[in-house]
Amino acid sequence: MQFSLFDDDNTRGPIPRRLNLPGADVVYIDNWLDKRTASDYFHHFASSLNWQQDTIKLFGKPVKIPRLQAWYGDATTLYTYSGLTMAPHPWTPALDRLRKGCEQIAKKPFNSVLANWYRHGQDSMGMHADDEPQLGAQPVIASLTLGESRPFIFKHKETKRTHRINLEHGALLLMQGDTQRYYLHGINKTTQALGGRINLTFRYVYPAIPE
Repeated sequence: MQFSLFDDDNTRGPIPRRLNLPGADVVYIDNWLDKRTASDYFHHFASSLNWQQDTIKLFGKPVKIPRLQAWYGDATTLYTYSGLTMAPHPWTPALDRLRKGCEQIAKKPFNSVLANWYRHGQDSMGMHADDEPQLGAQPVIASLTLGESRPFIFKHKETKRTHRINLEHGALLLMQGDTQRYYLHGINKTTQALGGRINLTFRYVYPAIPE
């Protein structure tokens, strides 16, 4: 399957918008992928990635995460969070193409991607920060939305102030600087009848230091 990163008719290109989040550095790019290309990617990944419903530890108890996920990347990118360690599947041509596009925008290298599939409104992501030591002091994460729009919530760790933004089909969200230091983020459940959403979060994982 052949993919194009951008709509050839969009001569101006996507326009980045920086969010008003004190202490953070978050950029939102609507229509980073044109709608047709984004839909092609959605259907391709839905049928081709190695999706699974993993189990994490929550307050010391095993809990199935409320979504499907898949981990891809360089061979050295073992990733651990909430008691779960994931070994990467090799890059696919489609994921690698999107990775290179995200690297051009972020001006940073990415060696892995966590794919999440929110199948319906009851699939969610709890409030958290991507602040694992393997991601470094100031992680740069490029988050691509394919499919259904869902409200994405930022919550300041100290002031508890929240900010919501709808992540649209084909949009790219870039989180960098001290964003993970000062903010939590997540996606709530909803009783609304919603279609599926696939989210690709490209990141750089540093090799784990042996204990």
